[in-house]
Amino acid sequence: MEHVDAFDIQILKELEKDGRKPYSAIATALGVSNTMIHQRVSRLMESGILEGIKPVLNEKQLGYDWGAFTGITLEKDQDSNRIIEALKNIPEVTECYYISGSYTLYLRIIARDHAHMRKVLYEKIDCIPGIAKTDSIMELGCAFKRNVTL
Repeated sequence: MEHVDAFDIQILKELEKDGRKPYSAIATALGVSNTMIHQRVSRLMESGILEGIKPVLNEKQLGYDWGAFTGITLEKDQDSNRIIEALKNIPEVTECYYISGSYTLYLRIIARDHAHMRKVLYEKIDCIPGIAKTDSIMELGCAFKRNVTL
């Protein structure tokens, strides 16, 4: 793992508060040069610690009122890479994890309503060759979501 010092953590905390905050404003807040912030952020990105600065979308405000967590059982685990590539082509699948236990993969799915969710599950996911079974749990709301605490 790449070394992250206290100064890097300060930069990451500033970016987490507002990813659009100009580097010059971060530099002023931390009492260093703009160049130093650029160099540090570049190093954090090159090392993979900071994967990018992306917007956090409010799915509900975009009309996606339904969420589900779906476990997937595969006919053959060797097919997982092919199936994952197919899942990447379904925009409603927002996360996909390898897990242990009864399932091979665990997904987070969003949909506009119950009819849309049914369509995603039955007409998009269940039709992928190699998927033996899906088991979904409907989300009732997110209590909290955060990055790891630095």
